[in-house]
Amino acid sequence: MDKIRTPSLFPQRKKQKGMHPPISLSSCEVKFSELVIFIMERKMGVTRRTFLMELARRKGFRVENELSDSVTHIVAENNSCAEVLEWLRGHKVRDSSRFELLDISWFTACMEAGKPVDSEKKHRLIVQQAYPATSDTPESEASSSVAGRVSQYACQRRTTLNNCNKKFTDAFEILAENYEFRENEVPCLAFMRAASVLKFLPFTVVRMEDLKGLPCMGGEIRNVIEEIIEEGESSRAKDMLTDERYQSFKLFTSVFGVGLKTSEKWYRMGFRTLEEVKADKTLKLSRMQKAGFLYHEDLVSNVFKAEADAVSLIVKDAVRTFLPDALVTTTGGFRRGKKIGHDVDFLITCPGLRQEEEVLHKVIDLWKKQGLLLYYDLIESTLEQAKLPSRKVDAFDHFQKCFAILKLHQQRVDTSSCDTSEESDKAEVKDWKAIRVDLVVSPFEQYAYALLGWTGSRQFERDLRRYATHERKMMLDNHALYDKTKRIFLKAKSEEEIFAHLGLDYLEPWERNA
Repeated sequence: MDKIRTPSLFPQRKKQKGMHPPISLSSCEVKFSELVIFIMERKMGVTRRTFLMELARRKGFRVENELSDSVTHIVAENNSCAEVLEWLRGHKVRDSSRFELLDISWFTACMEAGKPVDSEKKHRLIVQQAYPATSDTPESEASSSVAGRVSQYACQRRTTLNNCNKKFTDAFEILAENYEFRENEVPCLAFMRAASVLKFLPFTVVRMEDLKGLPCMGGEIRNVIEEIIEEGESSRAKDMLTDERYQSFKLFTSVFGVGLKTSEKWYRMGFRTLEEVKADKTLKLSRMQKAGFLYHEDLVSNVFKAEADAVSLIVKDAVRTFLPDALVTTTGGFRRGKKIGHDVDFLITCPGLRQEEEVLHKVIDLWKKQGLLLYYDLIESTLEQAKLPSRKVDAFDHFQKCFAILKLHQQRVDTSSCDTSEESDKAEVKDWKAIRVDLVVSPFEQYAYALLGWTGSRQFERDLRRYATHERKMMLDNHALYDKTKRIFLKAKSEEEIFAHLGLDYLEPWERNA
């Protein structure tokens, strides 16, 4: 069998205090020659794999750098049995039955014991039963079955709005938001990914054993889950809601046009309320921020589906005045099936539409004449084919865009199908509401990619691009998909074709609420 080469075991680096020097493979006494371990780097990374290999060798285990005929035990972390088998097939291993396929928990148990432990069922990676489980399947077995099949990528998980673990995900989102306010990206992403996984589960987590086999469940995440299971709430999340800095940033960023840098500036200046900010006449606010303060009460309130539908009619009527054949699609949360949101996003395209098309200029002029436009910020297209696709996961796209605030008159809204009781008091004062509207114009040939990118959710989009990069050797953004192996752009007329290019099962928009 050909050997599978892995990266250099000990990369060149400066020696740091407290770090163990690299170990010579011949300097460690092998105490347990009856088993030979190979640790998969997939989903683990070079640094962690190197550390674990050194640790095992110090304790007398034989660990191979490469997967060879002598290996008896394969250890994987955050990989299901199916993923390990797929990895082996990709490396032309035909007979996987001669290996023990084991979760990292077995390796950890061996290290704690200082000797090999039995590879019990709980440690073995086995092909799980088909999901979903039948009604006769015990709940514990059903949760185990699902957990063993959960991918680390949100784009491989059908996540609807039916969240069975809201008490956990609400706490995670508070903690993630706090880390985001502090611009601490690593733990922010960790909590966002963990929340995304729990939103997918078709059962409620009631004990720590339910987490076995789930990806993205690190130590800090598990501590929060354990406390919620035992106490009913997270003390960290509860404390955060009364934390002065968190409250201030939450309030400041609720203003249209105010981001983290401005919030940090205002907080350092001693401001804690919006009234204090507005009272300081020395502050120079941008046009967007002035509009944000002027219409703040409306913009922080919920936008209901009926209101989004009414805005949709206004947008379509305006666009089709100038482009009769235009395709105008509601994107964002409302396309994913949400009943409430904070703004309404639209994607506009048309066969033969050119990059320099001035449709948004004409729409803006029309709304001004109709008295519907309260604010707008027009961003012209910066599309250059040679610079696509972007290498940054969160990179903003290059389409022509308009971020606007529209005046929505209440008589335009069909309230028969939704509850807008919280707006009733405002309706007595004025007969309209300020609504945030984002318009994006895409060339027709890029429409499918733009639609996929602007539909969301945020975590789904991040994982979709991460999957393309790490699993398919491709680059994906809101404009295109580039195959780095074949060195070609892959054309697509629909979202289904993009999923097919990536080798993924197609997920409907309402299944992307990760």
